[in-house]
This record gives sequence, structure tokens and C-alpha cells, in this order.
Amino acid sequence: MLSGLVIVDKPQGWTSHDVVGRMRRLAGTRKVGHAGTLDPMATGVLVLGINKATRLLTYIVGTSKTYTATIRLGQSTVTDDAEGEVTATAGTSGVGEQAIYEGVAALTGGIEQVPSSVSAIKVNGERAYARVRSGEDVKLAARPVTIHRFEVHALRRDPEADVIDLDVTVECSSGTYIRALARDLGNALGVGGHLTALRRTQVGPYTLDQARTLEELAEELNILEMSQAARALMPNRELSPEETTEISFGRRIAAGAAPGSPGTATVEHPAAAFAPDGSLVALLADAGSYAKPVLVFAPGNGTAAEA
Repeated sequence: MLSGLVIVDKPQGWTSHDVVGRMRRLAGTRKVGHAGTLDPMATGVLVLGINKATRLLTYIVGTSKTYTATIRLGQSTVTDDAEGEVTATAGTSGVGEQAIYEGVAALTGGIEQVPSSVSAIKVNGERAYARVRSGEDVKLAARPVTIHRFEVHALRRDPEADVIDLDVTVECSSGTYIRALARDLGNALGVGGHLTALRRTQVGPYTLDQARTLEELAEELNILEMSQAARALMPNRELSPEETTEISFGRRIAAGAAPGSPGTATVEHPAAAFAPDGSLVALLADAGSYAKPVLVFAPGNGTAAEA
């Protein structure tokens, strides 16, 4: 059975669900999922899992992401991006470059971020964006995120429109909303802001260089095989023939790292265990002096089972 990851270069205007639907048809299977939503306006890296590789997606969702984006200062929108109606404008002629760079620095590192009110976050069982569209004033709680890098590459003033456009790169933790960064930077400068372009260039170890457009994938379904995908994503452990047999039956083996050491594998962040032939056998977590399987990939039949 066909299994692995597909790194898609998502086109603008498509939802992540649209891309999953297209991949189901291309791969000839219903078992397709994605590792983190991209807004319809955004383009770039969308990681899909096919068949048993969908079991890896949970470990990809929490990885860091990198984006290139354009932030427009001087205009606020209801969605915090270019797809929403402009709700307020303010002149930017008095906004100096130093103030912009100080605002960017203040939004770098660990911050508390209030997600956009039109996000997919559920409020009492209903998506926040659905509540906003029905006319409700939605207020979401702030959540901790980490902005590892927030870098301005270009600053363009448009005196006629009285706006400033910033081309930026953002590397951030999972759960960060780049349009909320645009909003918060604009608000800190007193002129408002929103996102006019967004492209995701990296999800964990998977980059735009590996991504293929849907047109390219229709011609040739480029799949990152399970073992390759896991090797790039997790710490690796090479098993002996004896260990491979034990793990294949869901039994414990000696731990891969001393308890409490930096290399200790956990249930949330397991190690990928490989047989001598290079095939992926299981995901392992260390528990004291032993390592136990979190997920075992049964050889030969394309299935995966919780251990």
C-alpha cells in the first residue's frame, strides 16, 4: 500500500482541505491528512501524510515553521489579512524606521499572542471565524508562542496610499498566527496593520525545495517514503537484529539514552527506530533503563499499531 509524506506547494486560494481532497484522488485513497492548516490566501509548504504515514503527522504539527510575508502598516482589516474588509486607516508618514525595528524586536522571543478572531479555533464547539461571520464579536484568549526570528528584509513607503509595506521572514513555534503579528506590530505603532502576502517555506525539517505543485504531483506523485520522512523528523536509533525482533512484537529493549539526558526520547518526542535493512520499525520512548514502543510499524502489511 502506498504510504509516505507528500510535500505540497499549496496554491493561493485553496484551503488545506481542498488540497487533501485533491491528494485523495491522486493517491487513490481516503486516508490522507495534513500537518497544519494554511489559510487560503497563503501559499507554500503543506505536509500531507498518506495511509500509515498519517501516524507521523501528529509529530510534525508541533514543529517550528518558517514564513516569508508582507505586512502593510496603516490599514487594519477584520481578518488581519488582505481577504478582509478594511476597518480602519491611519497615516504612516510619522512612523520612523527605528520605531518599526523596535516594534519587531518587541515581538521577537517568547510572547503572548491573541489569535485572529477569524481563526479556526473553536469557541464553545464552533469555529471562531463562523461566529465572526454571523456578526458576533469574538474575543480569543492570548496564548504563549515563540518567535525565533522576525527579520525585515525590505521597507517600502507608498506616499500616495500613505502605507508602509514590510517584507519579512518569520521563524516561529507551532500555533503562531503571522497575521496576528502583522496586526500587533501595526497596533504597537499606532497605525494598524495586516498581512498582504504569506508563504510558508519550511515545516520542521521539510522545506520548499522538496515541495511540488499540484500540477507536478498530478504528473508524478513524488512521495517521501516513511523511513526517509522519520529520519529527517526525529532522533534516529539503529536496532540490532535481536532488538528489531523484540520491538516488532511490542516488547521493551534497553534505553537509547540515560534517564534525564538530552538524548532521552519521550512519548511526545520519540525516536525513530530502524531495522538493519533501514526500514522503519517503530517509534520509541525511553522509560528509565528501558525503551518501549510508542508505535510499531508491522513489516510487510503496511499497518501501524499502538504498543
